[in-house]
Amino acid sequence: MILAIDTATDWVGLALHDGSSVLGEFGWRSRRTQTIELAPAVAQLWARTGVSASDLNAIAVAIGPGSYTGLRVGLALAKGIALGQKLPLIGVPTLDIVAASVHRLDTDLVALAQAGRSRLWAGQYRWADKRGWEPEGDPVLTQWDDLIGRLQVPVAFAGEIDATAAKLIRRANRSAHIVAPAGSVRRAAVLAEIGFARWKKQQVTDADALAPVYLREPG
Repeated sequence: MILAIDTATDWVGLALHDGSSVLGEFGWRSRRTQTIELAPAVAQLWARTGVSASDLNAIAVAIGPGSYTGLRVGLALAKGIALGQKLPLIGVPTLDIVAASVHRLDTDLVALAQAGRSRLWAGQYRWADKRGWEPEGDPVLTQWDDLIGRLQVPVAFAGEIDATAAKLIRRANRSAHIVAPAGSVRRAAVLAEIGFARWKKQQVTDADALAPVYLREPG
C-alpha cells in the first residue's frame, strides 16, 4: 500500500494505491493553507478507505520544484509517518507527476507548475517508447515570455495553466496544443502509481536522506 502526498504548490493531492487499484484520492486548491489542512485530510482519507498507517508499505511524496512552505509541510508529514512506521520514502519530482498524467503526443511536452509572482516552474519532456515521458535537462524557474521565447521545437503544454497563460501561449503560437485541465492536473493517484512501481524495484530512500528540490532565480 502506497500513500502519496503532494503539497508542492497550492494544488494539494493525497492518494492511496494498493498496487492494483486506487483506493482513494483527494485533490484541492489550498490557498497556502496546507499546514492546517494536510494532516486532517490524511486522517479523512484513511477513515473513508479503512486504511491506516500500519497498512502502508511506503510513502511517495512530491519533492519539488515547489514552494518552500508547501514542500516542507508535505515532506514533514511524510517523514513523520515513515519514521513512526519504519517505512521507506519515494521522492518524485513535481513535474514528472504532471508529465506522467499525459498520454503520448506527437511533440515534446512542457510540464508546468505555478511558482507565484508571475513565475512558473517548467520542464521539457520527450517521449521514449516503453518508458514514457523522460525529462530533457533540468527544470527551470522562469516566466511565460522567457519560456515561450526559448522554445525551439513544437511542444505541448500541460499542468497549471490559467486563462491568462493560455492566452499568452495562443498569442505566441495559434497551433500550440494545451492539454485540457482534466488531462494534465497533477494527480496524487499518478504519484502513488509511480511510487508503487519504484517501491517494487526497491528505488527508495530513507526518511533522513530525502531532501526537497528548490529552484532559484537564474543568474
